[in-house]
Amino acid sequence: MLNSNLVYSTSQGSICSGCGQAIGSCACSRMNKAVVPDIDGVVRIRYEIKGRKGKGMTLITGLALNEAGLLDLARKLKQRFGTGGSVKDYTIELQGDFRKQAEEELRKLGFLK
Repeated sequence: MLNSNLVYSTSQGSICSGCGQAIGSCACSRMNKAVVPDIDGVVRIRYEIKGRKGKGMTLITGLALNEAGLLDLARKLKQRFGTGGSVKDYTIELQGDFRKQAEEELRKLGFLK
């Protein structure tokens, strides 16, 4: 029985709003990580400063990977460049200007021609 108003249960802990299961056994998060976004297939690498208090970030979009694949690729790129970063909305964000290095690395990995 799905109760959409229930957010916490003393017997189960936090409850997923999508499937009504305990967060530990939630199927929604596993399903979302397996979904590949609908994209145009063009990999874009850009540098952006706007809205970051002068701190620039390299953004990589357009990769036909699911969330787990993007997290793995982001981890590899961060280790390779020795920088921080994250994955948000199917976009890999790297702290700093790594456009040329990211292009070379993605070419080596087969994401670019």
